[in-house]
Amino acid sequence: MLDFRLEENQLLWAILTFQILEYLWELYLARRQHSVYCKKVTVPQELKGILSDETYTKARVYALDKSNFGLIKGIITTIIGTAFVLLNGFKIFWTQAKLLLIQVGLNPESEIQVSMAFMLIMNLMNVVIAMPFTVYSTFVLEEKHGFNKQTPGFFIKDQIKSFFVGQLISLPLVAGLVGIVHWGGKFFFVYLWGFATMVIFFLMTIYPDFIAPLFDKYSPLPEGELRSSIEALAKSIDFPLYKLYVVEGSKRSVHSNAYFYGFFKNKRIVLFDTLLKDYTPEDKKDEEPKEEGEKKGCSNEEVLAVLAHELGHWQLNHVAKNVIIMQVNLFLMFAAFGFFSQYEPMYRAFGFLSEKPVLVGMVIVLQYIFSPYNAVLGCVLTCLSRHFEFQADEFAVHMKKGKELCDALIKLNKDNLSFPQNDWLYSAWHHSHPPLLERMAAIKKLGKPKSN
Repeated sequence: MLDFRLEENQLLWAILTFQILEYLWELYLARRQHSVYCKKVTVPQELKGILSDETYTKARVYALDKSNFGLIKGIITTIIGTAFVLLNGFKIFWTQAKLLLIQVGLNPESEIQVSMAFMLIMNLMNVVIAMPFTVYSTFVLEEKHGFNKQTPGFFIKDQIKSFFVGQLISLPLVAGLVGIVHWGGKFFFVYLWGFATMVIFFLMTIYPDFIAPLFDKYSPLPEGELRSSIEALAKSIDFPLYKLYVVEGSKRSVHSNAYFYGFFKNKRIVLFDTLLKDYTPEDKKDEEPKEEGEKKGCSNEEVLAVLAHELGHWQLNHVAKNVIIMQVNLFLMFAAFGFFSQYEPMYRAFGFLSEKPVLVGMVIVLQYIFSPYNAVLGCVLTCLSRHFEFQADEFAVHMKKGKELCDALIKLNKDNLSFPQNDWLYSAWHHSHPPLLERMAAIKKLGKPKSN
């Protein structure tokens, strides 16, 4: 039991005050970045002759549209979130969860069953709130700038599938979390951390092979020059490449990416088809090529440079370091919940006068009480991620891929219409990857011979 007692109203207003301050801080950063979009109307000197005025202008307009959309979305979601807290939304939905169980003939006195129904209702509410923003972003904003490739039918099917898969994962997880808290005694948070860790690693193991293919088609990269070069690159640093896939991301968007996953000796590399300039899916090889102007994507050498960067993350143990940080943070969060779990004013502040639901308490602690910690941690992790990115770029340079990596970054920047200029404070707070100009400067500096 805590040896200090905050009245529930004080706690509630402290939470709301921080939420408002956090929103104002984000708004301040967004306006600084918006100002950059408005003022930086010419191609920066470093990209003269590399990035055309037309492409630069398109990127600037795209950035302005996203900025305006983000401003409106931020205002609406902040108002909804504040109203939800002030109107005791958790208590209202908890009561509705009990009524739902009565209607379907289940036990409203079982906290595990009520928690699962509560999670289902909350997830439905989140979908309803987010859907207008998702539809606008996909079919208006992304469509306007030539990125969206989804049809309405594909989009609806995808959203339904995503929702049901999410419930199949989250509802049993909720049941396990609530059950462990009631079973685990004074040190339940230790068992909770162990359970969550096992679930995370289990999902990381099965997601690529059983969940991701439900949404996108994964095909082995065909035999040829690129595959042989990637295999040789992996072998040169003893990367245990098990499989090499291409995912048809072009059915959703023309944005591109590449990543690797897997544990121990079962590493897989996944390339988005939009990353590969010379790739054509097997089922489209007989079709007549369409005239679409300059073809997007990277050349084989540029793809190898991107993968050299990704392999740098593996060689330098960035993935393992991030996993350790994630596990330590998870333990601290569960320990904090263990500390606050019986703190009655916390529950009363959110409308629970006689109950202390485990799931609600966990959400309050992790989402609201931990907000200042989460904000600081997010900033620290962003700085760490940028450091890792510079290190991975340096690794690619040492593998003699510096020039090709620069070329790939510029192409990806052009293909994704990423605006190359940023406000330093906004970038430091939000960008886990250093901006293009910073990465180019660092790579070119590494590539210069050292003076004696």
